[in-house]
Amino acid sequence: MSKSMKELLRTTDPTMIPFVSALLAGEDIACFAMDVHMSALEGSLGILPRRLMVRDQDLFIARAILRDHDIAFES
Repeated sequence: MSKSMKELLRTTDPTMIPFVSALLAGEDIACFAMDVHMSALEGSLGILPRRLMVRDQDLFIARAILRDHDIAFES
């Protein structure tokens, strides 16, 4: 079983990470938000993207959930 994490989403929208995290939690998919504290370095300008990571084996279904909710992501 793979224990590696893959990037699901990269965004500068501060509301998107909590929203997608809640969607994934509703489907029992674990995720990890990265770079959420970068605002301390950027001065809260929102220019540095935040990333949402999921387990490698959950990536396919997590992308399907984003597509079902019309959330854009880079594949």
